[in-house]
Amino acid sequence: MVHVPLTPAAEVGRAVQAAANAFPEWRETPAMERVQYLFKLKRLLDENLDDLARTLTNECGKTYQESSDELRRGIQNVEVACGIPLMIQGYNNEDVARGIDEMMLRQPLGVVAAITPFNFPGMIPLWFLPFAIACGNTFVLKPSERVPMTAGKLFRLLEQTGLPKGVVNLVNGARAAVDALLDHPAVRAISFVGSTPVAKYIYGRATANGKRAQCQGGAKNPVILLPDADVESTTRIVAESAFGCAGQRCLAVSIAVTVGEARRMFTQPLVDVAASRVVGYGLDSGVQMGPVITAESKARIERLIETGIREGARPAIDGRNASIKGREKGNFIRPTILEDVRPEGTLGGTELFGPVLGLIHVNTVEEAIRLVNSSTFGNMACLFTSSGAAARKFRHEAQAGNIGINVGVAAPMAFYPFSGWKDSFFGDLHGQGRDAVEFYTDKKVVIERWPAS
Repeated sequence: MVHVPLTPAAEVGRAVQAAANAFPEWRETPAMERVQYLFKLKRLLDENLDDLARTLTNECGKTYQESSDELRRGIQNVEVACGIPLMIQGYNNEDVARGIDEMMLRQPLGVVAAITPFNFPGMIPLWFLPFAIACGNTFVLKPSERVPMTAGKLFRLLEQTGLPKGVVNLVNGARAAVDALLDHPAVRAISFVGSTPVAKYIYGRATANGKRAQCQGGAKNPVILLPDADVESTTRIVAESAFGCAGQRCLAVSIAVTVGEARRMFTQPLVDVAASRVVGYGLDSGVQMGPVITAESKARIERLIETGIREGARPAIDGRNASIKGREKGNFIRPTILEDVRPEGTLGGTELFGPVLGLIHVNTVEEAIRLVNSSTFGNMACLFTSSGAAARKFRHEAQAGNIGINVGVAAPMAFYPFSGWKDSFFGDLHGQGRDAVEFYTDKKVVIERWPAS
């Protein structure tokens, strides 16, 4: 068993001060020199991917394949951030008035911090860290106290790059550590990924303290299934989205809306795929889904399933009370599918964060889109169809930040922003890509006149 101390507020302050002390010299380091450390980090991440993936599986519960795929998505962010010398460029105009030139420069903010969740302990810190330091900021990471080991190994790799002392800093802890970062006057910006209630809290407290903030919240991601969608591939993709990572991802499909004949076509195939999914320890051969993160999470998810049943949903397959041979004490829930979920009910509007798929039936695609748009969340919405007209209508009208067409997990590549609308995101600039550069830099406009001597 690994023990990690919870960082007290005073120690968080020392980490922030170390970052503040390192900032002046790091800011003056040319961007081409800064990214050399990221090139080294990319190589080290590639070389240590197997060890990191095994660590991630052991502390997070994913399968080995899910862990290694997560890390590769994180590495993509390191690769993209290596392009900062181009991405950070400003612009200029000569002779905006006679003899006067004007230019816009980007400069780093100073000390920035990220508070990251348990479900992607390898990838999500890398949404922020590479862009932050490539832009010339110094960085403090506070990972979830549930998964400290992956972050610890990541920082040992960062040490091997030779980064100057204080450029990156790691603190562990829970709310006290978070509040210390939110209140510290030297911290200029906060990045967060987690539940909506906590995102609202962090966004409110950070901005009240004059900080820039980007806070990714929860989700209730719907997928619309039209009768003209390919049954075999759609079923496989939707099941992977709903039950991959045990449903513990902010882009997991949690509601499938069947339109017209799609109800008859898709219900039983989805049940069959859910029933056949192999559940167990993520490093065992053939396992397709691991446990949820804690016993408390398991109990919460099972209570919500029961609530949905009391509200009228019918269990097509019930994954509660799962027992895995040799792993009887594990926090396992098998894939669960509930038919006739009420959109206005508890299950229709609550993020379960577990391997549970609710089915809702409507008669037209217009009804389905209205149902999608009625949600308070707006992280992701997907459509499965062979109709280009239906796809265009959906992508135009659906009120969500990440849209999938015949895709079950609409996860943007590292050079696009990880978007989110409504109660799924608080802020103006998202993580990744150009948004990250905008978030981690201040714009300075310079207007110059040089009178002739």
